[in-house]
Amino acid sequence: MKYNWFAKVYDELMDDTLYPKWAAYTGRYLTNQDHILELGCGTGILATELTKAGFDIIGLDLSADMLSLAYDRQLETGVRYPLVEMDMRDLSELEKFDGVICYSDALCYIETEEAKKEVFSAVYNQLNDKGTFLFDVHSLHQMTLFESFSYHDEVNSIVFLWDSFKGNTPYAIEHQLTFFVENEDGRYERFEEVHKEWTHPIETYVAMLKSVGFKNVEVTADFGESVDNTSKRWFFAAEK
Repeated sequence: MKYNWFAKVYDELMDDTLYPKWAAYTGRYLTNQDHILELGCGTGILATELTKAGFDIIGLDLSADMLSLAYDRQLETGVRYPLVEMDMRDLSELEKFDGVICYSDALCYIETEEAKKEVFSAVYNQLNDKGTFLFDVHSLHQMTLFESFSYHDEVNSIVFLWDSFKGNTPYAIEHQLTFFVENEDGRYERFEEVHKEWTHPIETYVAMLKSVGFKNVEVTADFGESVDNTSKRWFFAAEK
């Protein structure tokens, strides 16, 4: 997945209030004595906050654009932790971890059940015994809401259009992103990106986790609430 221009406006578009919630959710299952891997770390906001709190964390992302911004954040804040550019479906070159986290629906960018099982298996293999895997995904309800989603804004001289549509397969959505970027001569240049996301029913996620060896799978919604038909994010906590 290439982010390119989206990476440049990502932090402005994200709801800053979510990061303390992700950090608090992490703290319910892991302590700052644990060695943690964050999959899909993006621009590093959460990893920076967890490092400040004493966590020993490595940030991993497939997008060089996102990792570049995460490194810039390290230079600005002075908060350092390792960054790795890698596909989350193969973590075999890394060390073992006490916990692996993956938030902000990063797993929804993995298309098929089989590919997600590859991620789950890779995580399982890199966890220490009794290690914990924490992640969130879009709910089926949220995917339905996306079918009529439209957002337009201007961020840092970039005019940004975000329109979402139902995908071609069940539980899929396509985000069509258009950017108008101002050049030095005052003219705007147009760029486009298409981002695709896929989710599955809760029962499918649980079955996939258990099929690769995870046990004691706990499912909540929206940062620890009970799951219902209006839940927007599902949260999973699985033990090795």
